[in-house]
Amino acid sequence: MTHSHMALKEWASAVQALEQGEQVLIMRKGGIREETRDFRVVSDAFYLYPTYEHQKPHLIKDSAQPRLQETLDGWNPDDRQVTISSWAELVRDIEISDGETLEKLQPFHIWTETFAEERLKWKRKQPLHVMLLRVYKLDKPVTLDVDPSYEGCKSWIELHGELESAGRTPVLSDEAFRAAVDRVEKALADGGPVNGA
Repeated sequence: MTHSHMALKEWASAVQALEQGEQVLIMRKGGIREETRDFRVVSDAFYLYPTYEHQKPHLIKDSAQPRLQETLDGWNPDDRQVTISSWAELVRDIEISDGETLEKLQPFHIWTETFAEERLKWKRKQPLHVMLLRVYKLDKPVTLDVDPSYEGCKSWIELHGELESAGRTPVLSDEAFRAAVDRVEKALADGGPVNGA
């Protein structure tokens, strides 16, 4: 018997950064074919579904280029299977509507300023969601067949397969995660960014 599980689609390079504890946030404004026309948080706990086709080198910081290349080296656009290796809990959903606030987050993620600005400016009337995530690695990654419902420019999908038995281990200790979140929140509260994770 198979079950449905909610998943959030994200660039494979960002999923890898989350899984390695190098960042604790992602930014969202929704896919082109978002069912609700704008991004909505539909679950506060979900699997991370890695995507590859929209990753662009010029939108990722130089320091993260090796990670990007690593994800692309192992990707075949004709592959009809996907490996799920992490699960996340939403700790805080921060809505941002101005570039000054967004700039304070620049040390805390792998994307360039250009990427962040483009995300903010697209559908200008809608805020950018900055999601702080507590990420867990699955003790044993699960490979699933790619269902047609997974495809397309949308944020949320329902995975079909045996995932409920997969054990999970937090990427960061409670103390390290709290410190990472504190750095992000302090940067937003202060006049500028501090050392990022």
